[in-house]
Amino acid sequence: MATTTRTGQPFDRAALESLMRRRMFYTPSFEIYGGVSGLYDYGPPGCALQANIIDIWRKHFVLEEDMMEVDCTMLTPHEVLKTSGHVDKFADWMCKDPKTGEIFRADHLVEEVLESRLKGDKEARGQKVDVDEEDPKKKKKKVKEIKAVKLDDSVVHEYEEILAKIDNYNGEELGLLMTKYDIKNPATGGALLPPVAFNLMFQTSIGPSSNLPGYLRPETAQGQFLNFQKMLEFNQQSMPFASASIGKSFRNEISPRSGLLRVREFTMAEIEHYVDPEGGKKHPRFEEVKNVSLSLLNRETQLAGKTDVEAVPIGKAVETKLVDNETLGYFLVRIQQFLIKLGVDEKKLRFRQHMANEMAHYAADCWDAELLTSYGWIECVGCADRSAYDLTVHAKKTGAPLCVRETRKEPLRIEEWQIDLDKKKFGPKFKKDGKTVEAAIEALTQDMREKLFLDLKNDGKITVDVEGVANGKVELEKAIINIEKRTRVENVREYTPNVIEPSFGIGRILYSLIEHSYWTREGDEARGVISFPPMVAPTKVLLVPLSGVSDFKPLIKRMSHRLRALGVSNRVDDSSASIGKRYARNDELGTAFGITVDFQSVKDNTFTLRDRDSTKQVRASEDEICAAVQSLVDGTETWADIAGRLPKFEQQELE
Repeated sequence: MATTTRTGQPFDRAALESLMRRRMFYTPSFEIYGGVSGLYDYGPPGCALQANIIDIWRKHFVLEEDMMEVDCTMLTPHEVLKTSGHVDKFADWMCKDPKTGEIFRADHLVEEVLESRLKGDKEARGQKVDVDEEDPKKKKKKVKEIKAVKLDDSVVHEYEEILAKIDNYNGEELGLLMTKYDIKNPATGGALLPPVAFNLMFQTSIGPSSNLPGYLRPETAQGQFLNFQKMLEFNQQSMPFASASIGKSFRNEISPRSGLLRVREFTMAEIEHYVDPEGGKKHPRFEEVKNVSLSLLNRETQLAGKTDVEAVPIGKAVETKLVDNETLGYFLVRIQQFLIKLGVDEKKLRFRQHMANEMAHYAADCWDAELLTSYGWIECVGCADRSAYDLTVHAKKTGAPLCVRETRKEPLRIEEWQIDLDKKKFGPKFKKDGKTVEAAIEALTQDMREKLFLDLKNDGKITVDVEGVANGKVELEKAIINIEKRTRVENVREYTPNVIEPSFGIGRILYSLIEHSYWTREGDEARGVISFPPMVAPTKVLLVPLSGVSDFKPLIKRMSHRLRALGVSNRVDDSSASIGKRYARNDELGTAFGITVDFQSVKDNTFTLRDRDSTKQVRASEDEICAAVQSLVDGTETWADIAGRLPKFEQQELE
């Protein structure tokens, strides 16, 4: 997909990939052994960038929303994930080439082949073709492989409709698409077996005897659910509240690709916001955000084969039930605010609603925050209303009271039909079927109980349907059963909370942010610039002595220590390269500011401060420069503010 940089230049993914590996933002794991697909190591700038993203996430959500952070184990027993449904349902669809043994993820294969054919159609019509290819050495070959074949307009429309709702197809439907459109192994043309489900969890065993099967967790959520009752007690039984967790998760991807976007080990940050389902899941701070507009791609638009977004105030989206409830809507806005704070391009951000087949059966609504990259729209944050599913299934399995008990402000008086059994007569009559019959009677609805009351009054006996007994029915006389209407008073309300879950893929956000921040200066396209906001930048300040003169060293050392004491990361570049080159290679790392130490600094303790994006400079005293840097990094001032109050420095950088 064709994308541009922040300055409108055509985006060059190969150049950015080269920069990130060369400057060690990340590197393939075990590379000297040939590497393992889907596994990457972060280098120093990558680690610092990730740490800064997580720090901002903690402040934006955990601190500002008063959440309780927990850190749960990554090893999870089989029984837990069996109960949650992951063992049976956490899968993608894969298909195999029986001759070569090659494995493909079915939805990705369909997507790749149809997109390739659409590009061939464009080429045949003389239109510009954008080629996605991770390895720049293969780019020319890839272009040659695209067959310039003109398709019928109706076929083009079909392909576009399929691609718009590719996430909505199940395994059988993907198989039918592969058959209908003759989709085979792209490399060999060989026929593929029908798609089958492949569970994405890494299985292991816990303990030396290997008799306790387990998995590496596929998400951080389950540990939070299992600690719900303890967190409720920690929160003094007060609702609503939220827990948060940051840590590694693992998914055994069928065909990892797209660099950091589809990997097998990754960092997640997840929130579980527990809310009372009574009263429409309102949020106390919704009024603060109701007028904020989001770019929404709803499911009806997708099912129509389109991808048009609509800017909608979240208040209106909730009012019309496009977004299910206030709490879900509130978090969608907070997610958008967080991503923009990091520095993503708001024009390349949208929220896509899940379609029926991709949404969990228990979910009331789910939206993904997607960021546009050179790989297309990438899901970076999921925000789902998981209803009461997780707490309910774990409570049912274990008997643990994963619920809220609260004293009612006013006692609740309930009129209901109640049933009494004479156990002395009931037991001898039904014997071994007694428990089955009693359970069926207890399960009778209020309407049925009222009907049976009338039958008992008129006929002196009733008939009840009971599965598992002879004839499927039992008869009870007045002497055994009594039905009457009574008033019951409830002083305590017991309920299972619903859960709103924002789930953040930190690696995907990190990569997308780098793409959104990358550009090149006009006339120096060989060198990239990554314009991270100062608070996100891996290194905030580069300290540059004009030359290797010994008089500069004490000033550099003092400035470095002072900035570190303020919590501002900095590094020194005292190499023999020109100042211009030293700044340029740190612009590639996203370093936000530069401080130059020169001969005037020795005389009067003044320094120049350089802005990465504009390359403009100001000059002031050590105290003023340190105060300026701190306010820039904290986000309390912008460069325009600093340039407006500190003297401008006119000297040009020398190359």
